[in-house]
Amino acid sequence: MKLNKPSRFMPTSATFALSLAAEANFPTEYGQFRIYGFEGRFRSGAKPRVEEAVVLAMGDLTGPPPLLRIHSQCLTGDVFHSLRCDCRAQLEIALEQIGRLGRGLIIYEHQEGRGIGLMNKLRAYELQDHGADTVEANEQLGFESDLRNYRLPAAILQHFGIRSVRLLSNNPEKVKALEDAGIAVAERVPCIAAAHDSRKGYLETKRAKMGHLLG
Repeated sequence: MKLNKPSRFMPTSATFALSLAAEANFPTEYGQFRIYGFEGRFRSGAKPRVEEAVVLAMGDLTGPPPLLRIHSQCLTGDVFHSLRCDCRAQLEIALEQIGRLGRGLIIYEHQEGRGIGLMNKLRAYELQDHGADTVEANEQLGFESDLRNYRLPAAILQHFGIRSVRLLSNNPEKVKALEDAGIAVAERVPCIAAAHDSRKGYLETKRAKMGHLLG
């Protein structure tokens, strides 16, 4: 695999630094990847905050814009196959497309429940069982509808020397976040999961209240 290998530690600003924790070969049913572990340290006040991300990279990433999926961790979907959301389906779409092309990367972020964390996500599920949609449930818990930011993925792309991508996403906020960070989005590639009955309301809330491009 040919790519611009990131340094073990490279500060990017006075308030943020990115370090490569580990890397290894990673065979999967979708093909041969290389897996990387990254840590981003954000300083606000006296104590730094650490965010983690895993990258699966396949093929030569140094030519035309590679296919990219930025995926937020979803224990309930990715591991337990929940049909309340479309997270696992989108991850599988990304793995299948990258495997078929033989080129691309997935940045898997630790931002469970759109950034509210696992226990709060389960509390939001409980509120949804009583009639709230996903946005209303977050707001009832005192959170914004989406607390995620994409500074860490943008820094990871910069460290790989990637300046332009084909982004697998339905979320225009991801496009804007990458472009604001200096990463050009040459193409937004739809990543649309089948609309099972159990997640139709979830998908409609994404479309109507969060601007996701779901057709």
